[in-house]
Amino acid sequence: MNVIPQRVKDAGVALTAPLARALIQGGVHPNVLTTVGTVILVGSGVTFGVGEIRLGGVLLLVSGLFDILDGQVARQGALVTAFGAFYDSTLDRVGESAVFAGLAIYFLHGPLPTSLVAPAVGAAIAALATSLLVSYARARAEGVGVECRVGIAARAERVLLLGVPAIIFGGGSRADGVMLFWIVVVLAFVSAVTVIQRIVHVARVATGAPQPPPLIPKRETLPGVAAARRKGH
Repeated sequence: MNVIPQRVKDAGVALTAPLARALIQGGVHPNVLTTVGTVILVGSGVTFGVGEIRLGGVLLLVSGLFDILDGQVARQGALVTAFGAFYDSTLDRVGESAVFAGLAIYFLHGPLPTSLVAPAVGAAIAALATSLLVSYARARAEGVGVECRVGIAARAERVLLLGVPAIIFGGGSRADGVMLFWIVVVLAFVSAVTVIQRIVHVARVATGAPQPPPLIPKRETLPGVAAARRKGH
């Protein structure tokens, strides 16, 4: 089960298909798109850190567009490589770390009540840890031959859960800061639930099965396209 139905994700990917084709015709390499998207994602973390919450939310969603496009360009342009999958997944973790570090800095210096500062920073750390574990659980499962896209909060859900409210509420007032704190708490919770769901799924599927040869890890794409066999390039 996912918060965002698969058909909705696939529809979103279909909307970007013309742009992906244009990028392929223009000779744009998917690793370039991955790099640009990561720079934007790190920029989102920086803007969160300085208190520009709405701008951070916009940049977070824009980085998601690049996360869709690099996979599409790689697949449709026949540019899928093992290094591309590794590079994409690694830079995504860099970007996620920047975003939650920025949120932690905002909570330290933002308009939160003093009593909520420590819990908010703890929530940002927990959200980072669980978000990384969601991706790791899938990568490790697929490394032993088990498809693992289950869970209520895959990457697309996590990006939207943080990006959309950040744009709507901002963070300039105490009430906004408290709202953002609770959003991060919810994000940490649903990410933890997703990790547990993936552990249970792998336990059910793989218990007693012989370990197969390692596979090239499949990247947890933002759109979660069912038709795509592998995210990477």
